[in-house]
Amino acid sequence: MVLIPLTIAVWIANKLSKENGPIFYTQERIGQDGKIFKMYKYRSMVIGADEKLKEYLQENEEAREEYKKYKKLKNDPRITKIGKILRKTSLDEFPQFINVLKGDMSLVGPRPYLLREKEEINGFFKYITSCKPGITGLWQTRGRSNTTFTDRLTMDMEYYYNHTLKTDIKLIYKTVKNVIKKEGAI
Repeated sequence: MVLIPLTIAVWIANKLSKENGPIFYTQERIGQDGKIFKMYKYRSMVIGADEKLKEYLQENEEAREEYKKYKKLKNDPRITKIGKILRKTSLDEFPQFINVLKGDMSLVGPRPYLLREKEEINGFFKYITSCKPGITGLWQTRGRSNTTFTDRLTMDMEYYYNHTLKTDIKLIYKTVKNVIKKEGAI
């Protein structure tokens, strides 16, 4: 029910800023036990963003190094005007509650990895995917966009070894606090 007014607001904002295209973005991600699922988000990038990323990285060595280290770009040219707001406020993540209701994700757990990241997960894969992926987790509360891919793997392994209900409640609290303060989002 919460998504209905939010979706209407995102749709209106997109129309006012002349952003055409779908409101939602789906992406295949690696879930529990390595099963592939479609993760939902509000679209925050231009249409054809994956192709534009390839072109941009080919033309820009500095961006290529940044992407290799973080798996994202701080000044990503593919992000729309409304997308910047959605990401800064983490509203782009709200449709993932649909994934939680469907059973693909939980509130807390390792962030679901992209299919193209599977090889880089290496020996961590079976451990990380033994947990249901979450909307939030350790890396979202410890730096988020400022966290390297390697650090993210380390934190996901830490979660694997140490997660408890008490830890999950603390992570939800820290996530809400970070979202309100708009810390770590790009």
